[in-house]
Amino acid sequence: MIKLPIWRTFAIGVLALSIFAWTGTVKAAEWANPGLLLSAKDLKKNIGKADWAVVDCRGLKDYAKGHIPGAISLGKRCKKALRDATARAWRDIGKYEKLLGKAGIGNSTHVVFYYDGLKTITDATVGFWILEYLGHDKTHVLNGGLDAWRKAGNRLDAKPTIRKAATFKAKVKSSRYAETSEILKIATGKSKAQLIDSRTSGEFKGKDMRAMRGGHVPNVSINVSHLDTLKQAKDKKSGKMKPTAYFDADVVGKKFASLDKSKRTIGYCQTGTRSTMTYLQLRLLGFKDPANWDESWRVWGSQLQYPVAGEQWYNFGKVNKTLKKLKKKVKALEAASKK
Repeated sequence: MIKLPIWRTFAIGVLALSIFAWTGTVKAAEWANPGLLLSAKDLKKNIGKADWAVVDCRGLKDYAKGHIPGAISLGKRCKKALRDATARAWRDIGKYEKLLGKAGIGNSTHVVFYYDGLKTITDATVGFWILEYLGHDKTHVLNGGLDAWRKAGNRLDAKPTIRKAATFKAKVKSSRYAETSEILKIATGKSKAQLIDSRTSGEFKGKDMRAMRGGHVPNVSINVSHLDTLKQAKDKKSGKMKPTAYFDADVVGKKFASLDKSKRTIGYCQTGTRSTMTYLQLRLLGFKDPANWDESWRVWGSQLQYPVAGEQWYNFGKVNKTLKKLKKKVKALEAASKK
């Protein structure tokens, strides 16, 4: 047996560890379609260009207090301005063509939606999904929203912006809008499409009921709350890790790692709102055929002909008892105030 000098053995060991460390390094995940998500730096480069429109997805009052320079408001939060009274996308495409054209958005316009924190992040993703459904391939979201813009040292402007009217003609991509009939095929095993439940675990299990019935659609691929797919950060007050309004490729990639990107993949939630964020994330990751189920659980859970896994029924008796107790308390308070 050949014995090597101690120094040579040590050197070989160090070299081996170095090679292992180098080859074992995990490269940070990257988006397959990074252009859909803009940084504050990316946005600043394009602000002021005639073919770029920035949309503030907050309410008009917040917009008036200060917004990204050059940004427009649709008059309401995006999830309200771009959907009907039942929080569903308009099926009359002409309404979108009229609204977007009046706002100064044409077919050649890059549209950037931005939000302010977790409260309005889905307003931006509703806008993103709807424009993609309309076939507009120049749609983006500002990652981090106003927080990212401010942290980059950029100013806000209180002066409202009105763009010159344009012509918008939709080229609808119907595959991006999942119909309830398609979900029924998944639930009954007649389709191999993947279904993501973007609600909380409480909603998924039927403990948190927001329709006639609680539970979930049979044959769901995964259940992951939309908030759990966001970048986490330590809360200064509680010291606990909490979601932030930032998208991170590592986090999203891990949450959806069990899914097949080549398969049809549909997101759903309670009203098809949170799942628009899931749609954006699927697009970022490069899923071949993603869609959002607009009707979602509010329709499925209230229609008795649809099958439900983990089915729970709304307890109307319990609710009525609670309402009676509340009425008694209100009467007691009113009587006490008159004394």
